[in-house]
Parts: sequence; structure tokens; C-alpha cells
Amino acid sequence: MKALVLMLAAWMLSTLPAQAAEPVQRLPDGSLQLPIEAQRRLDIRTQLTQPGEAARTLTLPGRVVMDPNAGGRVQALAGGRVVPGPQGLPVPGQTVQAGQVLAYVAYGANPVEAANQQAQLAELRSQGSLAAQRVARLELLEGTVPRKDIEAARAELASLTAREQAVAPSVGAREALRAPISGVVASNHAVAGQVVEPRELLFELVDPARLMVEASTADTALATSLAPRSPARLVGVPAAQLQLLGAARALRDGLVTLSFRAQPIKGTASLPLALGQPVQVLVALPQRQAGVVLPAAALTRSPANEPVIWLKTGAERFVPQPVQAQPLDASMVLVTHGLAESQRVVVQGAALLSQFR
Repeated sequence: MKALVLMLAAWMLSTLPAQAAEPVQRLPDGSLQLPIEAQRRLDIRTQLTQPGEAARTLTLPGRVVMDPNAGGRVQALAGGRVVPGPQGLPVPGQTVQAGQVLAYVAYGANPVEAANQQAQLAELRSQGSLAAQRVARLELLEGTVPRKDIEAARAELASLTAREQAVAPSVGAREALRAPISGVVASNHAVAGQVVEPRELLFELVDPARLMVEASTADTALATSLAPRSPARLVGVPAAQLQLLGAARALRDGLVTLSFRAQPIKGTASLPLALGQPVQVLVALPQRQAGVVLPAAALTRSPANEPVIWLKTGAERFVPQPVQAQPLDASMVLVTHGLAESQRVVVQGAALLSQFR
């Protein structure tokens, strides 16, 4: 009887409607009521704020350029028609080796010049043949003819042979375009059969592990205040690290150019960058500034496009807090205003909290 009662009670409980999960609520004051279960599903993580110091940073506009010691351009010395190389024309992204023939440029002489070259070559060959016969006859009469005549005939034959060897390659000649470095084809401007002009750019080669970044600034004193080992980063590119090479001593469009060498961090084979790509360079200044260092993921934007962070003020309550912050590197920011000590800040999942309306 007891077992029957327990089975009946279990059946009655199973027929009751399941309790609905507590909903997420956005309160009138802008705060967010987020149940514990929802926090676990969204993988919300927080940490306590601790005031500290960090170097001031400055964001400069820049672009990716070619390292002159790890890149090259392939141009035609004379005009002509493009002919594919032994392995065909390379395509962008293809790996090539130094000295590899990328293409040929067949010189395109006009019909009159080509006819003159062929006529000159035929005349030289005829004169060379007659000179060779004359040398042979004089050598048979050696001792009966003056030696100076034999030497003059030999010199004339050598001169005609050298002239023929110099003129022959110019008939139907072509220029081999070779890769100046080992690297990757960054751009290809050549098509089979294309007629190119002298010094026209056909290929650009680059070593993807060795690139440079040029940043511009209107502050001429910044170039002298930065140390050669000043840390610098690319915003949004955590796989790259920058090394300051120096600053130009001439203005370009009213700005000073700072040169950085971009290098991959340990364990990365190449840089996720392309020639001409616009980037933002984050430079650390010698001055230090007080604030709270937080992960960059903790900083979000409000509907008014204002930088905010989320404070956890209760077990299930989150409040947006407007702040002033500046980036430190690709993954950290320094909050200079808007935070106090020992406040609990959302450092993971903050972007998800901003999506609730």
C-alpha cells in the first residue's frame, strides 16, 4: 500500500506544469536583473578593481608598407610582350624563390628595325666566313707571306666573330624577369600577351614574416621622446609586435613619419597583414597615468555610443557605468575615470549584457 501511495504522488507531481524560468529584466534605471542561471549560461565573469599605474598611450594612424630588405619589385627594363615563365605566371599569394624566372618580356622591334638587324647579322656572317677562309689560306702559306698579314687576318676574323655574337642575341631577344627575393607574390599586374612599357611594375614580392608599419603624427617632439625600445602594438592585431626603427627628419604632407618593424609573436609563422592595409598604432609614452587596468572585453558601448563597463552590485543585478578609458595593448585597457576601488566589474560577457533591451 505504501509503494502504491508513493507511485501515485510521483504521478501527480509529474502532471503539474513546470515552473517557468525567471526572465531577464531591464529595469527603468538602466540596470539589468539577470538570474543566476542566466549568468551561468552566458558565462559571466567578474573581478574586483584595483587602482594602479600604467604608461600613457597614444593611438596613431598608420599603414603597412614593404620592408626594403625583405621585399622587391619586378619591372621590365625595356618594352615588349609578356611571355609566361617555365612554371607559368605566378598568382598573388604564391611562394617563389630568389632567382626564379617569373616571366619573360619579348622585345617588340618594329618591322624596319627587325629587318635591319637580320640584314646586319647576315652580312657579318658572310664577312666572317670569307675572313675564316682567308686565314686558312694564309696559314698554309706561312713562311712565304709576311707574318703581319696572317696576324691581321686573324684579328679581322676575331672582330667579325665578336660582332656577330653581339648582334645575334638581339634578334628575337627576350628579358627574363627573376624574383629578387624569396617570399610571396603580393600583387601581379602581368597577363600573358600583355604589351608593357619600360619600367612598368609587373610583380611585387614580400616576405610575410617581415613587414613594416609607417605611422604619422603632427607632433614633431614625439619622435624624440620615444625610446628605440618603446613598446608599440597594433590595435586589433594581437599576433603582431612592433619595434621602433626611427622617425623621419622631413615632413610628409605636414606630418612626421615613424617607422616600425612588424614581427610575429613567438609561435606565429607570418603576420595577418597586407601591403597598404590601414592600421592603428598604439604607442606607449614615457609618462605614467593612474587608473584601473582591465581586459579590453570589459569595455562596451552604450546606445549613445558612450564607453561603459558593467558593475555587479548584487547577486543578480548589473549596472552600466560610464567611464573614460584608453587602450594599453591589443587585450588590455586603462580606465582613468569612473571606477573606484573594490568594485566588481564584468570582464567576460559584458558585450552580451549590453544587448538586452
